[in-house]
Amino acid sequence: MAVVTVDFDGTLYQGNSFKVMFQFGRKSFGPKEWAIVFVGVMKSLIVGMLKGKNALRIEFFKAFGRTFKGKTEEELDDFFDELVQMGKKDVNYDLVLKILEHQRNGDTVIILSGALHPFLKAFTKELELDVHVISTTLIFDEKGFCTGELGEIINGQEKVKQIQAWLEHQGATSPLDVWAYADSESDIPLFQYAEHPVVVNPDSDMKKIAEENKWPIFAS
Repeated sequence: MAVVTVDFDGTLYQGNSFKVMFQFGRKSFGPKEWAIVFVGVMKSLIVGMLKGKNALRIEFFKAFGRTFKGKTEEELDDFFDELVQMGKKDVNYDLVLKILEHQRNGDTVIILSGALHPFLKAFTKELELDVHVISTTLIFDEKGFCTGELGEIINGQEKVKQIQAWLEHQGATSPLDVWAYADSESDIPLFQYAEHPVVVNPDSDMKKIAEENKWPIFAS
């Protein structure tokens, strides 16, 4: 049996999730939510200039999370269900077929991503994928309201830590074949950890890295 990890943004999902968030925000956000996003965007631009594009994305992601402050899990489920309907046309269905092939072979599939957990649960439900999800969580207070804060963002080296912790929790006592389907340079630690790294629809820079490391490329 193998453990198969699949990234979301740029891998299972080929669209631009940030664009979808903005589109949905235009429909559902009020002045308060837009003010939060605006401040977050300004901060993310500054961070991006100092620390790079990935840091920019993380700061924007945190700002988007703050717009959920005060909402219940049920309200957020409705929000993410609508978001999925907007974005499902950009699913990488070739990779979905590959996931189903792995499952027919008895492999365990894990969506391993920095995206928000309720969003991924809604997405995998829509696709009728019976998979595990390890992703960034939203924090809720003791009364069941979202605090607007995020748990650990599952990105870069954190993906390796999370899959190792998951395997340990499952009681894995012997080395297992680990596959990693992902697309970007931030996934390099995971590619280096996995026995079977597979680079999905890479950009030119990532394609060069894949070729240098002799990592197979999954193009759709």
